Amino acid sequence: MTTETNTPQHNSRFNHARKQWIKAVFWCLIYILFIIWLGNYWWLLVLPIIFDAFITKFIPWTWWKNSKSKTVRSIMSWVDAIVFALIAVYLINNYLFQNYQIPTSSLEKTLLVGDFLAVSKASYGPRVPMTPFSFPLVQNTFPIINTNSYLEKPQIKYRRLKGLREIKRNDIVVFNFPAGDTISFNVQNPDYYTNVYREGLAYVVGVLQQEPTAELCYSNGREIVHSKKDYYGETLYRPVDRRENYVKRCVGLPGDTLKIVNNQIYIDGKAQEKFPGIQFSYFIQTDGTRLSREAMSKLNISNEDFWEINNSQWYEQILKLGLNPNYPIYHFPLTEETYNKIQNVTGVTKLVIEPDWFFVFYKNTEDVYPLGGGTNWSRDNYGPIYIPKKGSTIALNPQTYPIYERCIRNFEGNKLEARNGQYFINDKPATSYTFRMDYYWMMGDNRHKSADSRSWGFVPEDHVVGSPMFVWLSLNKDKSLFGGKIRFDRFFKNASR
Repeated sequence: MTTETNTPQHNSRFNHARKQWIKAVFWCLIYILFIIWLGNYWWLLVLPIIFDAFITKFIPWTWWKNSKSKTVRSIMSWVDAIVFALIAVYLINNYLFQNYQIPTSSLEKTLLVGDFLAVSKASYGPRVPMTPFSFPLVQNTFPIINTNSYLEKPQIKYRRLKGLREIKRNDIVVFNFPAGDTISFNVQNPDYYTNVYREGLAYVVGVLQQEPTAELCYSNGREIVHSKKDYYGETLYRPVDRRENYVKRCVGLPGDTLKIVNNQIYIDGKAQEKFPGIQFSYFIQTDGTRLSREAMSKLNISNEDFWEINNSQWYEQILKLGLNPNYPIYHFPLTEETYNKIQNVTGVTKLVIEPDWFFVFYKNTEDVYPLGGGTNWSRDNYGPIYIPKKGSTIALNPQTYPIYERCIRNFEGNKLEARNGQYFINDKPATSYTFRMDYYWMMGDNRHKSADSRSWGFVPEDHVVGSPMFVWLSLNKDKSLFGGKIRFDRFFKNASR
């Protein structure tokens, strides 16, 4: 006679209970380890809820499964799956890794426009979300409806979990755009501060006919940008983790003193190595021969980069370069390898590297950080500039104030004023400032076509997002689907260096 303990029904219930216990132990253990990593043990109060979902089931989590309505069961099964997926994506994107697409050519030829990257959040330690209530897979704005994809409140103070390693020199790093705290919604490139400065510069010089100063340019430019809503759109503020993602190479670490002399980077007086993918823009003179886009594409020069100069428009500058305006002149970036190759192209007679004065906005003024700072620095000859290290102290004076003003005020949250030659931090007189965060100097490998730290300054540690791991997809925007659009040779290429 078969006893009750050996019935198929009993065995089925026993197996089901065992599976539930295994699941409960597994997910509770994962959750406990995550809380230890997070370092906020108040979240352990959620542990009984996880246990209840598998074992005790006091809360009717799956009430809809017992519904007599097939429609209710069908709808709720989809809701259940979607909610689980959104929670999983939220946690993965915030703490482990996320997808990122290369939108510009600033890192070519190291990373190409159209590369899709898997970015590790754990490499440098994931940030605890500063705007915790946000929709997964959307950085800041819902497409089409153009509304925020996050709630501005509450905002949590910056904290970073333990990572696998520190940022090293020459690492490629993904970070939130440091000048993206304020944006003009319709015109985000150039950034808000550059647009304000340019508008103010044009007004001060062209209308007021005065010699421009940073204060004059910013005060007038801000009013102009805010008044031109039909062009610039609304002026918006974004929290740190909701600013656009950028990717550049870290060439300067906290505590370094950086200088650029004729495009060569020096750190603490020592010349830095040049990577094979680094490129500079050149003017290419021919003997009358026209360079074809097809021939240039074989040298990996994109259609966007390939430009034939209008010799009449740039006549004076062309003569100053020692080029002949009666023959075709082209302009595009070259690596050391393609520089050597193009000299053997039929018809090419001369190559001249693009000088930093060629596309200046006004007289000898260059759009370099700090805008209007009176440093006389340029894109190719920059610094020396000290990169702040947590705990380091700088003196406040007319030379340092424009350089570190945004660090002190915008990034570290102080009230900073300059009045009658004196400086005040949080309404107290100050002659120096001690930094509370580490800062980094980021530059693109496409040195003459990269808006980087030379344009908008330091990247604070709380803006660091993660490290690219590999390219998982690469699409060539200049090619057709069956004509080489998918760059299979770049699949799983290491993207961290």
